[in-house]
Amino acid sequence: MGIFKFGKGLIDKAAGMRKQSAVRKNGIEFDPMQRYTTIGEYNVGADDETPGKKNYVLTVYRDDKGNLRQALSPESTQKLAPEYVRKFNEDLGRYLAFKNEKTGRRYQVEEYLDSYLKFVKNHIRDGKDSVNISVITDTHFKDKNSIDFYGWNGLTHVREFSYLDQSGIVDLKAHLGDWIDGSDAGLVSEGELIKLRDAFKSDRVPYLTIKGNHDENDKFDEHHDLRASFPENEFENIMWPEMYRQAKINYVSKQHGVSYFDIDRVRVISVNTSDVPYVLNNKEQKKYDEKITLAVREDQIEEIIEILSHSSGKRIIFMSHANPINRKGSNALKYNGRSLHELLVAFNQKEKGRMHTSLDVPPEFRLSNDFDFTNIEDARIVAYFCGHRHREDQYRINGIQYILFNCSALMGQNHSLTTKYNKNWNRKIDTPTEYAGYIVNVDIKRNRLQVFGYGAASKRKIFFI
Repeated sequence: MGIFKFGKGLIDKAAGMRKQSAVRKNGIEFDPMQRYTTIGEYNVGADDETPGKKNYVLTVYRDDKGNLRQALSPESTQKLAPEYVRKFNEDLGRYLAFKNEKTGRRYQVEEYLDSYLKFVKNHIRDGKDSVNISVITDTHFKDKNSIDFYGWNGLTHVREFSYLDQSGIVDLKAHLGDWIDGSDAGLVSEGELIKLRDAFKSDRVPYLTIKGNHDENDKFDEHHDLRASFPENEFENIMWPEMYRQAKINYVSKQHGVSYFDIDRVRVISVNTSDVPYVLNNKEQKKYDEKITLAVREDQIEEIIEILSHSSGKRIIFMSHANPINRKGSNALKYNGRSLHELLVAFNQKEKGRMHTSLDVPPEFRLSNDFDFTNIEDARIVAYFCGHRHREDQYRINGIQYILFNCSALMGQNHSLTTKYNKNWNRKIDTPTEYAGYIVNVDIKRNRLQVFGYGAASKRKIFFI
């Protein structure tokens, strides 16, 4: 038995030396604890860049599948229950970053976000009419352990984004849609939405859960040519009841994804640009592929008009997944994007009129809405936030500032779907370019809007409103 243990120890030591050699060959150690590749227990502390520079017991072991792992347990605990764990990745030739067993967040990311929050606080004004909104978009959570593209990292990004809730400066948080990639089987994607909802919701900060064009799971349907993998209103039934239940989130109805939030003189209105009817053919397949059929419809427009009709004294920001118009002012949705923009312009100009669409538009997407904004006082729509395009962009049309936010989803260099904007970031896992998120400061007194990005995002942009 003693010889067996001795032999096994030599094998573990040799395997550990090979792992160390691989880590050194890559030239990137990421943290000093990468060098611990031989099975055993080690005392580590500040010199090893431990969480909070505290003392821990580092355990190196193999799981039941033979994967090399590390676990960090507080030195003070007697049970040595792991607080942080990680696994060696053969493709990377190193360990992945440690994740907290309870929160699912990486402590290196929390430290990075602490410095980011300090930067934001140094550039914003405290007090009335200075409102902070945290924004994330296009997480594309997918059931895949990917190190260079969409995968489980999408859920990690949402959990780490929610760390901003603890800062005390965020007044509202929003996810602009494409929570999931929509390419997994229906039951799997439903489970993913539930995990994301629970990771995103907050008792500290009011939040908006906006629907994206991938959130109906039509990508899976397209690839498999089967019956619809989501029943009607599946995203809505999972994501919206929690949102509408919040005391600070207001609404006309709970049907369409339209909601609004007020703080001081700022009003934020959410819009659903995936407002598509659920119509099945005789094979129980969807008539409209929601990935490519972006739209707003009559009932939703009616709710927007009602909210705007009671918005005197407000500076208003709209939010949706997709931008309704492009920088040339043309329709960027399949149906009614330009019409929505014209409604917002009519509000700013205090006009009265009627919305309508041409007869060549399918009946499901025709508009017939009256509006009267002639009695509105001291109110203006100043900005429109959206994601969808997987890049940053901005343009100002008819006095409304459109701002497009980059996707949080990891987009590696070698993937055909990776946009040029994200290729320029050279995004890699476990580095700050892996993820992306924002805090937007709306300062009514200074008539300006500041966008602070973290990760694969611009550090600071200033817009005058």
